[in-house]
Amino acid sequence: MNNLQIKKLYALSSEKRKFRFALPLRNKIRIGKRDYVVSLRSDEKYGTYIFWKNRKYPVEIVRSRQNKYEILFNDISYIFTVETPFSLQRMKVLNSKKGRAENESVKAPMPGKLIDICVREGSEILRGQPLVILEAMKMQNEIQSPVNGTVIKVLARPNSNVMKDDILVEIKVH
Repeated sequence: MNNLQIKKLYALSSEKRKFRFALPLRNKIRIGKRDYVVSLRSDEKYGTYIFWKNRKYPVEIVRSRQNKYEILFNDISYIFTVETPFSLQRMKVLNSKKGRAENESVKAPMPGKLIDICVREGSEILRGQPLVILEAMKMQNEIQSPVNGTVIKVLARPNSNVMKDDILVEIKVH
């Protein structure tokens, strides 16, 4: 990163809240106008944890793909992406250029049997979140959401057979 002279990073929460981090990272956080000393520690007894105000808060990276992370912090799951100022600007430009489809229909990519439905109508979902589990050729396939949005209709039913391109879930795009 030093070759690119990046001075700050942004973490974007799943609710699209933006948090700025100056580089290099320091062992302090600012809440409001007050700085707090924090440290990331690890030992055999407690694993990895954040030490803050003389308390230990367990932390674990559950999933990491490219710049998207899911962590467990004090047994609560958080999903966020880490962006540079350039990638954040690029994301804004791409989002402004893409056509705003009102609804996204998620179709079965292959014929198979629906094992599980992972969402309900009215659920808020994130891109990459599992929608259904489809069994095809004795393998279970996780069908994920291609967009952030709200589930408006679940057409899939557990233990039913579907054909390729059958609509499984309809999502209102955010």
